[in-house]
Amino acid sequence: MPVPSVLKKLGVDPATVLSEFGLTTAHFDHPDNTLSFGTRSALLGRCALAAQCPHFGLLVGLRGSTSVFGAIGFLMQSATDVRKALAVGTRYFRLHNPGVSVECRETKGFCVLNYTILDQVESGDEQTLDMAIAGMFRVMQSLCGYHWQPVEVRLAHSRPRNLVPFRTFFQAPLVFDAEESALVFRSYWLDQLLSSADPLLHLFMQEHVTEVEAGRAEDLPGRLQRLLPSLVAMRRATPAEAARRLGMGVRTLNRRLAAAGTTFSVLLDRSRHSCAVQLLGNTTLPPGQVATRLGYANTSAFTRAFRRWNGVTPTEWRRLR
Repeated sequence: MPVPSVLKKLGVDPATVLSEFGLTTAHFDHPDNTLSFGTRSALLGRCALAAQCPHFGLLVGLRGSTSVFGAIGFLMQSATDVRKALAVGTRYFRLHNPGVSVECRETKGFCVLNYTILDQVESGDEQTLDMAIAGMFRVMQSLCGYHWQPVEVRLAHSRPRNLVPFRTFFQAPLVFDAEESALVFRSYWLDQLLSSADPLLHLFMQEHVTEVEAGRAEDLPGRLQRLLPSLVAMRRATPAEAARRLGMGVRTLNRRLAAAGTTFSVLLDRSRHSCAVQLLGNTTLPPGQVATRLGYANTSAFTRAFRRWNGVTPTEWRRLR
């Protein structure tokens, strides 16, 4: 929603850029209006070029809040505490944007709130990731207060030339070329009560969002495909772990996937392919490190898989990109 205003502030006529995508400024006036994920990414990339601003996505994201998520945002704001707000936010985020996965996981006193692109897009990945993480940063501040700070900010793209905007905005340790884009913060923030808690509003918005979800039912392969990027990042992409997360046994998982005409291996292969393309395209990580992060036994195994996917080796793909 802030795209037109950010363009204008940077001295660019929004109408000129938006018209290239068949859009007008009116499209950005309401949170329930949508764009395909590919169009949004391409738009952000084009805006960054038009404004000659490499951190354009960051500027858009810092203007975010829970309200831009419409009904899902109100459901989060009306929850009793941060844990419940993030639980409903991550569960229903696919209704807002089916092209990404958002997950919140706890480990050893820390919480990792990550954002993973599921689709393969041709341009704008870095801008999209910057916008998403900055937006998530603002959401956490809107829930916890502006004294909230992460202990680490991870971005799955290469280090930008100018770090000043990132350091100024996040004021936290930055990790580029990360295997996932995420905010890391202390787990105790999850138990903070929300001053905006409203049981009646929460009940009303829950009913509304549930109705929307019923109209966009997601099958088991879709649910698993959304879960796999996070499991890959944690080196836990196994049928047993996936089945546990989905609340069923391994045999049931395999049987239901077979009934849907697919297998765990096929979906894992698809997820690894998407992650590989994003890491090779957005970061400077050598193929060997990408192979490790994707759970391959060695670089040779990863190279064989990548050649099967793309017809060339990872190194050749990078050179030709």
